[in-house]
Amino acid sequence: MRIKILGTGTSIPALNRFSSSYLVTVKDKNILVDIGPSVVRRLLEFDYNVIDIDVVILIHFHVDHSADLSTFLFACNYGIKPRTKPLLLLGGIGIHRFFHGMASIYPWIKPNFYELSIKTLSKNKYLFNDILFEAIKVRHNKESIAIKITYEKSVVFSGDTSFSRNLIKLAHNADLLITECSFPEREVKGHLNLKSLQRILDKAGPKKVILSHLYPDWEHFQGVLHEPCLIGEDGMEIEL
Repeated sequence: MRIKILGTGTSIPALNRFSSSYLVTVKDKNILVDIGPSVVRRLLEFDYNVIDIDVVILIHFHVDHSADLSTFLFACNYGIKPRTKPLLLLGGIGIHRFFHGMASIYPWIKPNFYELSIKTLSKNKYLFNDILFEAIKVRHNKESIAIKITYEKSVVFSGDTSFSRNLIKLAHNADLLITECSFPEREVKGHLNLKSLQRILDKAGPKKVILSHLYPDWEHFQGVLHEPCLIGEDGMEIEL
């Protein structure tokens, strides 16, 4: 399993951090977790095209996590080479409504030559080519989920969340947790800081932790992070 960090940022535009997004490659399948602004361009920077992606997961529907879905689907139809292989779209409660609402505005994103499967994940599991997807609700929006991807190794994506016992459960002994930690110290509803994240880590015990969804507060952070935590950077790659 290989994880490429496409972006570690937020809704605040920054030159050094694109909106948080991640590419997981396992069993020759490419899984895109979140698809905020400029993610399609970011894929090209790392030698991937929309046709290379097999699964897209929306952790929730805020713009900084979903804005490039329309660009992605449009390119699947009208790129240099139109997409023909199937695409799986996973998300929390309301994913069907979200897609059909978008398609009512941009009818050109409806598949022309490929099959699009849309599945709702909120408290359940889904097996795709022996890759296990597990989702659990977290505290941000009503559709917000954290997701765990398992194939021999496991990686958990927290999505945007405040302190969550569900996330503790999902991330228990995971090989890697990529978690939002929006602020080092500031407390903001629906998000984690180092103090609230540590409460989760103490109970969940993941082997490795990468902090992402980082607001500009982090540019002034002068503290010390302790193992197993690392600050995520755009372009970082992790092998499990």
